[in-house]
Amino acid sequence: MTAQLNPRGDVAVLVPAAGAGVRLGAGGPKALRLLGGEPLLVHAVRRVAAARSVRTIVVAAPPLDVEAVTALLAPVAPVTVVPGGADRQESVAAALAAVPAGAEIILVHDAARALAPPELVESVAAAVRAGNDAVIPVLPVVDTVKEIGADGVVLGTVDRSALRAVQTPQGFRRAVLEAAHAASSDALTDDAGLVEKQGVPVACVPGHTHALKITTPFDLVVAEALLSGLSP
Repeated sequence: MTAQLNPRGDVAVLVPAAGAGVRLGAGGPKALRLLGGEPLLVHAVRRVAAARSVRTIVVAAPPLDVEAVTALLAPVAPVTVVPGGADRQESVAAALAAVPAGAEIILVHDAARALAPPELVESVAAAVRAGNDAVIPVLPVVDTVKEIGADGVVLGTVDRSALRAVQTPQGFRRAVLEAAHAASSDALTDDAGLVEKQGVPVACVPGHTHALKITTPFDLVVAEALLSGLSP
């Protein structure tokens, strides 16, 4: 049976956490790398579980680490852990299949965004609850963006006023997310991309600076500094 947090909640959160994290360097699965002495996954689940709307959390773990991840998260929150797939899309699909009937708002959240606050979870969930089929949190792009040709020469400057950096959690009506996964075999970098391919409008809500993605060793240093300034 899928573990539940708040029986009155209406949101299920899927956390794909089976990736190797090659760009983070040697040291095992990315989600299990330490931040402030605890795995990224622990930080992510703790913050998601603090959101009052969340009823269910399903983590897709490395297949060989399902038991270890289950034991790791047991003191943090009620969580169902399933074996993840060969890529992110397969892991999300595996987690989605484990969500109990009746959960109609699904959020997909990267363990690498370990410090995303509960209020961001609530904001995305509220936007789906308000009638949007798909919702993503975004931040303005602050750097100048250039389009570069194959020869390394600049082709032009992109108008950044229409560009946004996308974060997670991303929210969906369950039927929309299930249909998108069933219809696509492309390994895209986020679930909103799958939904976009089905012609479904994707709404945006303001993102949060704490929801930075930890991908490289430098990102880990930044997250450590950020964590040290957060309230316990």
